[in-house]
Amino acid sequence: MSGVVGKRPALSWAVNLSVLFLVALWTLPTFGILVSSFRDKDQLAVSGWWTSLTGSERNIVARTDAPEDAVEENGQWVLSGNVFESGSGTAAAFGFSSREPNAFEAGAQAELRDGGVLSVQENGDYRLVYYEQPEGRRGQRIFVASVEPPKFTLENYERVLFSEGIGKSFLNTMTVTIPATVIPILIAAYAAYALSWMQFPGRALLLATVVGLLVVPLQVSLIPLLRLYNEIGVGKSFIGIWLAHTAFGLPLAVYLLRNYISGLPREIIESARVDGASDFEIFGKIILPLSFPALASFAIFQFLWVWNDLLVATVFLGNNEEQLVLTGRLRELLGSRGGNWEILTASAFVAIVVPIIVFFALQRYLVRGLLAGSVKGG
Repeated sequence: MSGVVGKRPALSWAVNLSVLFLVALWTLPTFGILVSSFRDKDQLAVSGWWTSLTGSERNIVARTDAPEDAVEENGQWVLSGNVFESGSGTAAAFGFSSREPNAFEAGAQAELRDGGVLSVQENGDYRLVYYEQPEGRRGQRIFVASVEPPKFTLENYERVLFSEGIGKSFLNTMTVTIPATVIPILIAAYAAYALSWMQFPGRALLLATVVGLLVVPLQVSLIPLLRLYNEIGVGKSFIGIWLAHTAFGLPLAVYLLRNYISGLPREIIESARVDGASDFEIFGKIILPLSFPALASFAIFQFLWVWNDLLVATVFLGNNEEQLVLTGRLRELLGSRGGNWEILTASAFVAIVVPIIVFFALQRYLVRGLLAGSVKGG
């Protein structure tokens, strides 16, 4: 007995560490997407999100003004300006050759091959001095290693929501997800009550059919169902995808809710019937309030599944620009904007922020509803 007791602390530590690892594994990428979605696109392209609060190193190439713009000062010809387009930044080193772009520290003087002397200050101001009047049409190239302060912006979200079509796809996804979550819950709640507390012929067979439908893959029914929808005129429409998601989600919903509702105290139901309550009154005033944990647990699953769905949306809505959902829009952006990380990260966070809110709002009911629905039954 002492040996078993002695192992419990070690097992507890292992469980706690495993949970922390899983939490970190899920949280860190999400936090990284959030931080990256607010970063400047140039800094995001050259450094990771974990460096967002420190200076970002970049190698830039600037060019001085044309030699004909040189100003004479005390017998010398001078060109001056700033290597940064925005006028702000910090130069750590510079050079005038692509082979040695960081050959000189900021503030040093570099002698050019054609006789000029170049210096670049930390604030980016350059001064190019010629001892004779320079000739040529193009200015001198300057390679600069700069350290830029962290930059955060809302331009990524403005571009994503109003220029890349994410805003329209977000509304389309909400239009699909909310009815596709509410409708199966309402139908399944009524069906679960009937299968639990109402006596009628074929109840056991109907319950067995529901359980059997849990193992039927939805992929085998997509094409036949789409043909049926096209024949009755609801193909490629929101009504069609609502009905499809309702049909695919009903077996699990009925199974979970039936097990939960059948485990409620029989005395409450019988007392209500003795007092003259009808089945609708019992369902609305007793069953639904007591079944909220099970309803919430299924709502989380159904909402997340529909929100993240691509296959069913592609089949029943297609790639119509006016009906394209978020997952379809992200797929297109990956193809056309695969190198624009600021667009992809902002789009990804727009796509996951609603499921995160729904999960944390209802997660306290998740375990309680699933455990009650899985171990109780009659």
